Amino acid sequence: MLLNKEQCKFNQNFSYLCIVIKKFMIVSSIKSFGRYCMFVAQVFKAPDKWREFFRNMLFEISKLGVDSIPLVLIISVFIGAVIVIQMELNITSPFMPAYTVGYASREILLLEFSSSIFFFFLAGKVGSNIASEIGTMRVTEQIDAMDIMGVNSANYIALPKIAGFVLFVPVLTVLSMAMGLVGGWFIARFTDMITVERYLLGIQSFFNDWYVWYGIIKTYVFAFVITSVASYCGYYVKGGALEVGKASTTAVVSSSILILLLDIVLTKLLM
Repeated sequence: MLLNKEQCKFNQNFSYLCIVIKKFMIVSSIKSFGRYCMFVAQVFKAPDKWREFFRNMLFEISKLGVDSIPLVLIISVFIGAVIVIQMELNITSPFMPAYTVGYASREILLLEFSSSIFFFFLAGKVGSNIASEIGTMRVTEQIDAMDIMGVNSANYIALPKIAGFVLFVPVLTVLSMAMGLVGGWFIARFTDMITVERYLLGIQSFFNDWYVWYGIIKTYVFAFVITSVASYCGYYVKGGALEVGKASTTAVVSSSILILLLDIVLTKLLM
């Protein structure tokens, strides 16, 4: 009897603790979202000096966009090759049309990999770069100095990064699509798993150009999420170098979760 009372008391305390934790998480999430919205509103104001803004934006295009091209090339080629291998091993059947492997590989690359999955890699590279850079500026009091001088620090620091990467990201997306198809061609050309003629027939069959535009539209949204969330996480860092590392991790994880959620929403709206 005594054991049952203690068990019931423990269950009540545990349930109360779970409720408190859930309420705290909900309140904390709402506060973070509100502060993020205020940060974005502060970022998207007219720059004080347009010439300096465009110069900074071009620098960010080079640093965040152009420097990501080697990553795009390497990952897309290998993923395209792996997709073709998997399709050939698992779909090959005498009842399947000759174009099946190339067609399925192309659809996977255009609809999901190059427009969605690939952005997890960019969140790790670009997002962590932005968060650590802005976080370092915060802990070394460079942002505080800008605020004291009356400069809109969020606008000056974050807007060139967001605008530069969003403008350049379609180039990365189209390049990823093309190199993924090239990776599949390498498998057809240098192995005996599938002939080049069958592969080329597949990637040309039933092509819908809307899928390319659909992927590009999604990448604009994902590029904005990665850069804005990373800028927000870095801008509000408190502490020292350890907190900068935590902010980079938070930026990557938060961006990845938002990309997954928005991928579902955009797919439902656009397809």
